[in-house]
Amino acid sequence: MNKERIEIAEPAILIGCQLQKYTDEQFAYSMDELAALTKTAGGVVEGTLTQKRERIHSATFIGKGKVEELAELIEEKEASIVIFNSELSPSQLRNLSEELDARVIDRTQLILDIFAQRARSREGMLQVELAQLQYMLPRLAGQGTSLSRLGGGIGTRGPGETKLETDRRYIRNRITDLKKQLDHTVKHREQYRARRKRNETLQVALVGYTNAGKSTIFNRLTNSDSYEEDKLFATLDPMTRQLKLPNGFNVLLTDTVGFIQDLPTTLVASFKSTLEEATEADLILHVIDAAHPDRARHEEIVLKLLKDLKASHIPVLTVFNKMDKADPAVQSSVNEQIHISAIKESDLKSLNDRLQKEVLKQMEYFSISIQADQGDKLAYLQSNTVLLERKWDEEKDHYRCKGYAPAHLYERIVKDWNND
Repeated sequence: MNKERIEIAEPAILIGCQLQKYTDEQFAYSMDELAALTKTAGGVVEGTLTQKRERIHSATFIGKGKVEELAELIEEKEASIVIFNSELSPSQLRNLSEELDARVIDRTQLILDIFAQRARSREGMLQVELAQLQYMLPRLAGQGTSLSRLGGGIGTRGPGETKLETDRRYIRNRITDLKKQLDHTVKHREQYRARRKRNETLQVALVGYTNAGKSTIFNRLTNSDSYEEDKLFATLDPMTRQLKLPNGFNVLLTDTVGFIQDLPTTLVASFKSTLEEATEADLILHVIDAAHPDRARHEEIVLKLLKDLKASHIPVLTVFNKMDKADPAVQSSVNEQIHISAIKESDLKSLNDRLQKEVLKQMEYFSISIQADQGDKLAYLQSNTVLLERKWDEEKDHYRCKGYAPAHLYERIVKDWNND
């Protein structure tokens, strides 16, 4: 008999340290995001503790008095985990773990945990494990970590080698192994992308801050079943589907992993091949949650990550989503934009129409003649271009064809076919 798995939410206390560079509003949004991340990971927030400081305390992140206050709050709330809203250094983690009667993790560890829960593909699982081990290695002593899987084999544990040294040996060996496995999957992904390029299909990538509604838009436009949920990082593994534009032209639409502020550097490195789906696109749809109070900062973070990925040269259409809950005057001063609500069919139609217009901007207009016996060329134009007109000219005994072609096909159609 199948029994339902019952998951008990883990009681957590959130800790934030507001430095002078952050406004009260920015800090509040950051703490709200930490609470949302905690909920996504399966925790329940039992308390929050914050402190304003000029600089982070080098030994314990927050001041000594706050550490004592935190210890009392842990006892009062019977919390089993404490989550800091910034990345802790190995020494800070070690010191806090010694002083507090609860497991101590930071924002980076929390995000890594969510990624570990959400990864579905083999590549995604390898990427998450690699990022976790790279994060864990310098912090191993601080957490008193004990690994159940050890590097076995004769001669791997010499006389007097400590458990900590054995764990470090295992992690280093596992990191080397994971990198080798990922090299193979990265090559496979590169071959897949190259094949798509050879097939001469225009590619559109959905990017945006996590929980902006990318997967909902992806599913509605492509009639797909990509996982969507009102939680952070609902999508980890990129999914690509064919999308037919109103004029009949097909493009490939890719749903990508959501971005977030302070995305762990180990994750960015590990997910580089996945994030590169955006860098290979001909057009980027940048989805923004228009109803989110910190939407301007979300846009800034995504654009910075695109710049870091060397994708800032790609044309961007900003899609303000969730307009049913937002201020109608919301806008961006950076890129072309459209305002929609993904739950409205009329808005999705408007988005598809606008997407078609933006795709045409990436194409070249052509007007050529096709002889009556060149049916293969007519079929090629029908399949690979936006053919606006195909008119038979009885006097010249040929078809006059007009339309738009992807830039990489234009030279073949206009010059190589030697028609005017």
